[in-house]
Order: sequence, then C-alpha cells, then structure tokens
Amino acid sequence: MSADDVKFVVEAVVVLGCIVMGTRAGGVGVGLWGGLGTAVLVFGFGEAPGEPPAAAMAIILAVVTAAAMMQAAGGIDWMVAMAARVIEKRPHQITLIAPLTAFVFSIGAGTSNIIYPLLPVIYDVSYRNHIRPARPLTVTVVQSGMALAASPVSAAMAAMLTLTDVTPYDLGLTEILAITLPACVVGIVVTSLVVNRMWKDLDDDPEVQARIAAGELAAPGVTFAAAPAPVPAGAAADTPSPPSGSAGAGADVTASAGLTYTAAGRNSALAFFAGVVMIVILGLFPDLRPAFEVEGEGSVSIDMTTTIVMVMFAVGVAILFLGRPNVAEVPDQSVFKAGMISAIALFGIAWLTATFISAHQEQIIDTIGSWVTDVKVLFALAVFLVAALTTSQSTATRTIVPIGLAAGLSPGLVTGMWAGALSGVYTLPANGTQIAAANFDLSGTTKLGNKLLDHSFFVPMLIMTVVTVAVGAVIGSVFF
Repeated sequence: MSADDVKFVVEAVVVLGCIVMGTRAGGVGVGLWGGLGTAVLVFGFGEAPGEPPAAAMAIILAVVTAAAMMQAAGGIDWMVAMAARVIEKRPHQITLIAPLTAFVFSIGAGTSNIIYPLLPVIYDVSYRNHIRPARPLTVTVVQSGMALAASPVSAAMAAMLTLTDVTPYDLGLTEILAITLPACVVGIVVTSLVVNRMWKDLDDDPEVQARIAAGELAAPGVTFAAAPAPVPAGAAADTPSPPSGSAGAGADVTASAGLTYTAAGRNSALAFFAGVVMIVILGLFPDLRPAFEVEGEGSVSIDMTTTIVMVMFAVGVAILFLGRPNVAEVPDQSVFKAGMISAIALFGIAWLTATFISAHQEQIIDTIGSWVTDVKVLFALAVFLVAALTTSQSTATRTIVPIGLAAGLSPGLVTGMWAGALSGVYTLPANGTQIAAANFDLSGTTKLGNKLLDHSFFVPMLIMTVVTVAVGAVIGSVFF
C-alpha cells in the first residue's frame, strides 16, 4: 500500500469517526463534529479546505424563515385541518389516503412537521371504522422520510440541488421532481396495498379484543385525541418536533375532527404554496428568469438557488401582510428551530465531505467508484445506512451523493435511488414521529418493539425503500 493510499484510509477513518460522533451528539453536534473533522484534514493532513455549502445554506435560511412566518400566522393549522378533512371523506381507504394526503402537504411545506397533528385524526378514523390503526399510521410516518426528496423547499432538496444543478450534471429542480415524485407515489401506493394485508384485522386481533372485553379499551367509536404527543429531545433535524397550535383566539373556521384555523392562517398557507408553485414554474421554464450578459458565456439566466431565495423572501413579506404573524414569535416556531439545526448540521458535514472528496477524487473514482459501478445498489445502501445512523435526510444527501456523482454514476440514477433510500431514517424506532404514532395508537397495534428492528415501522419502511429505489432508478436511468 502506497503512502497516498494510507493517507486516504486514515482520512476516511477521520471522516467516518466525525460522522459517528456527530450522530451520537445529535442535532447541531453533527455540524460541530463536521467542522472539527474539516479542521483535522486541513491542519493535520494539509488538505485544501473544500467549498462550504453556501448555496444550500442560503436556500435553507430563506425557506425556513418563510415557513416559520407561515407557522406563526397559523398556516400549518390550516394545512392540517384540510388534510384531516380529506382523510375523513374516505375512511375505508385510509391506509392509502392518509399517507398520500400527508405526502402532498409535506411536499408543500417542505417539512414532515405536518404529520404530528394528523396522527390522532388517522388513529380516530381508522379505529372507528374497525381498521387496524397500525396500517395507516406506519405508512404515513414512513412516507415522510422520503417526501422531502420531492419537495422544492426542503433542506434535503436544497442540498441535492447544489450538487446536481451544476456543470457537468445539469440536473435541475424540475428534472429531480420528475424522477422523485412518481417514484415516491408508486412507493407509497405499493406499500399501502401490501401493509393493508399485514397483521390481523382489528376485530380478529385477540390482544385488542381482550383489552376491550376487560374494559381497558373502548370499543370502536369516537376516540379522537386533540392534542399532539410531545416529542422527545434530540429528534432529528429533518424530523422536527410538532408545531405549536396557533389557531387560538380569533379562530373563525372550524374544520373536521375539532381542528380549527384562522382566515389569516389560510391566507399565509396559500401564499406559501403560491411561492412553491412559482419556484417549480421558474425551474421548468428558465426563460422566465431574468438573464444577464456574462463575459464569454453570453446571456445567462439566474440560477435556481438565487431564484428560490428571492421567491421565499418575497413570500415571507406577503405573509407579513396576509397573515400578520407576530414576527417576534418566528424564532420560537418549531419549523424555525428545526431548520436552523438542519442548517448547522448540513454546513459542518458538507464542508467535511467536500474537503475529503476534493482531496481524494482520483482514489474515490478508482476504488469506491468501481464498487458502485459494478453493484449500483451499493449507492442506495450507503444513503440508507447514513440516513439510518444520522436520522437526517440532508446529512445523508451531502455525505453520500457527492461520492456517487464523483464515482461516475449518472445524476438521474443517483437521484432516483437517493429518494427511496432516505426512508432509512426510520430504521430505528428513535424518531419523534414514530414515538408519537405509537403513543396515539391507544389500541396498541403500533409498536416500538424492544429489539431495535422489531417495531411496526420496519417492514413498511423496507417495502417503501425497495420499491421507490427501484422505480426511481428506472426513471432516472431511462429518461435522464
């Protein structure tokens, strides 16, 4: 083994060690350990520092600010009420309708926050209709792991865009969505159909029936629980704690299941959705973006990073007038706190991996590149494992995607497998959404288990991951 090979291995150990230690610390600890690892590579091994993820940070800060403004104005309350209304219209198809509805709203908001207050609605509707609550609850929770790969305004998408929407890959927002959206939908539908046949039916479950007979559990009926369950400290940056209710005084519209929202909340949510639609349109039609003369390149449209940032700041100002939130409360919103944690974690880990990859690009292509080229599914496995260990979609994105691209995998294939592999965040029963779903399921059919991998979410997560990765890989390879 040459000296260069030894140096490569040692530095790889430093990178992996910092990721592991950051995972153990959780939250901002991921970013701090990433920054320390960068310092070790630069000062200890003499490597040139990689490029900090300034573009991704700009997107996250702009989107999180606008989303927190919307939350402070009551916009998430409106979104939850609308989602609950959709779910209650077709109760017997809840195992399919609930996760698809949550998927749509998670995409629009760029966060899985929305599913927390939906969980008691899902439990109530399923239990009242003699449907095993674990079925819709598990699929709804698991889909939120990959929903952020189909959201134009998520931290994971911000990280992905800054990696693929550059020369020579040139895979922009609309191309990414064209891959991830259909792949995720197929994954959710297939998983829902399979899970709907898993486990015993509620009326045939001896444990549930014994509890009903003993008077420990009410027979199927109206059992709605209005308040979301608390989420333990240390929840992942991309799976933040539940939003605080903001309907409060002045709530003038009552939705189903006792959920309320204000006209200001509705207007702020619609303004945010309008911004999301505008971003997609500007990504789909680059000619709509302002263009400027660049020496040697002619007329060049502004990039999507700049576009997203400007649109989201404009949305924030619109929410100021339409929703009239208390701006002083914005930093206290769960969306804002989770977004800042995600930004710090992303900055440190992205800087670390950028430094390592730029220093050893040739070795990565020769060694790791040959592995993933020969067995392409290893890339998806790597994203899955990092997502499982860090419980953060954006961290898994910035850690593994650059390696896959540097190794020579096509950006379309990388994107397709990346989307499905993000479901790995639910490998272990340690996320707030999993714990909340188990707590809301008063029937006890949704279990966290006691052997790490024996929880109710594990099999649905594996099914959704495999199906979405396979469909995404086909779409990304054939059409992109």
